[in-house]
Amino acid sequence: MRVLILLVCLSAGCLAQRPQKCSKYNTTDIDEKLMAYARYSYDALGKRIHLREIGSYNNKTFRFDVLLLYRQGVMYKINYRNRTCCKKPLSVDFHPLEIPQNASLLGQVVLGSSSGPGQGVLVNTWAGELQMKKGKAKYMSTVTEFGCVPVSTLFHTDRSGWVVTSFFNNVIGLVDPGQLNPPFFCKDAQLEEDEDPVTFFNLF
Repeated sequence: MRVLILLVCLSAGCLAQRPQKCSKYNTTDIDEKLMAYARYSYDALGKRIHLREIGSYNNKTFRFDVLLLYRQGVMYKINYRNRTCCKKPLSVDFHPLEIPQNASLLGQVVLGSSSGPGQGVLVNTWAGELQMKKGKAKYMSTVTEFGCVPVSTLFHTDRSGWVVTSFFNNVIGLVDPGQLNPPFFCKDAQLEEDEDPVTFFNLF
């Protein structure tokens, strides 16, 4: 009888610890010619993303600063040095940075050490496919078990190849909410039509 009770308790404990899909997600692209580091501000409620990037392509340094306002349907490409803005239509839906509901759990591990408190971080790795307008995309995302803080993401399409994103120095909440509003010198920017619709991924 005691063995049966022990087995039931162990089963309940295992089921209770099953990792859950999480929602809500700095970007780093790496390939043979391109490397970039970015500061990334994200507002799921306001549907706003601000991406400030510096990188190197074919041994040439570049800077890139864009503000994506999905509710207004516009994107601002900002040059703070010249105080200029390029305003373009943003005609795609906002996609929250989250683990999709159809993702498959690949595994759960501790990054660091589990031998003492505070020496390691429990993370889950999820994988799956996303249906895009032009074909499918494969992804693999690692997030913390507690708080769903992103650690790394691999994203692949036939067009872009593999995009590897590592997240460092994550801050929950917005340090400066004003960074998700257009700067004052963008007030008079005129909307420029573009042949190719702007999406988050074709920014790269």
